[in-house]
Amino acid sequence: MPSGPVAETFRVIQGAVTEEYVRSTQGVFQFELSGDGGGTWYIDLKTKGGSAGFGKAPVTADVVMSMSSADFVKMFTGTDILAASVSSERTSQCIGLVLCTCLSSVS
Repeated sequence: MPSGPVAETFRVIQGAVTEEYVRSTQGVFQFELSGDGGGTWYIDLKTKGGSAGFGKAPVTADVVMSMSSADFVKMFTGTDILAASVSSERTSQCIGLVLCTCLSSVS
């Protein structure tokens, strides 16, 4: 498993996934990240229990986003990756907002 800010962000996302998010979202997001800690990552908010992690999602993604690793971390933490470390509390607060924004843009 990779380490660094992206991996830490996904660790926090996995810890924040709830059945409520899964019920209300019903979407699978795949992230193609470039740069440090990049690669294919996913957030599954469709399958019972939900999950997040490195590699392809266990089911087909509804949305695939490509961006730099730095931009991904900024999107979920609301901070500059060079200015602050990943904050678990801040990341948890941003998950719902970011995913709702993603869903509304594809609806």
